[in-house]
Amino acid sequence: MEYNNQVEFMVYGKQALFTDVLTRVGGERCTYMIPTYEALKGILHSVYWKPTIIWYIDSVRIMHPVRTFRKGIRPVGYTTGKNDLAYYTYLEDVCYQVRAHFIWNPNRPELKDDQIPEKHLNIARRMIERGGRRDIFLGTRECQGYVEPRCFGVGRGYYDDIPEISYSLMYHSMTYADEAILEEDKGKMTVHFWQPVMRKGVIDFPKPEECTIKRHIRKMGIKPFGKKQENFSRLAEENLAWITGGMLSELDE
Repeated sequence: MEYNNQVEFMVYGKQALFTDVLTRVGGERCTYMIPTYEALKGILHSVYWKPTIIWYIDSVRIMHPVRTFRKGIRPVGYTTGKNDLAYYTYLEDVCYQVRAHFIWNPNRPELKDDQIPEKHLNIARRMIERGGRRDIFLGTRECQGYVEPRCFGVGRGYYDDIPEISYSLMYHSMTYADEAILEEDKGKMTVHFWQPVMRKGVIDFPKPEECTIKRHIRKMGIKPFGKKQENFSRLAEENLAWITGGMLSELDE
């Protein structure tokens, strides 16, 4: 589906580790064969994030063949605090094309004045051109990634001629209270699961609230933003600068 506020980009790196939330505590780690919705959303947050918007990952296109390799790691033990010996299974030489769009965050009425679609869309696209505002990671911090503009569907993908590949139950995403859409998820942290299907190299993601398998982890509050909290105090000045064309330097960083 096409959206007016859609962004498209390519992310790639030498290795990736997309793990299940249940295996992040410690010990052996084994990657999923495909990136998770949450990992791609995290990449987009590193490119450009504001509490005014919620990013939705629409689709991912797998460009390179799925290959794995094992590496010996000495992580800090979760209970002992000492270095343990473990083997991590990574994806090798990954490359993905991603398509995403944003909506206004309904849980942020105090930021209504910041709902300027052209502002956020243009900043996001400019940040993609610059490789993101923060470092890009492909699942975990040791897996450095790189972002650049790329039209979705351009170029030859390794799985373009394969009609369909189905995967078993996978972790989809984690929804925090400040981005909860459904009334039943308000004030809670919710984890979502799904069963992905790749068709000709493309995986279309459902929205988190459309996942039928989910679990509420715990109750969770929402951090307020605005002038009273002094954590969004320059909103009026930024918007005025955007509208008049004299953009503040902070918008370009």
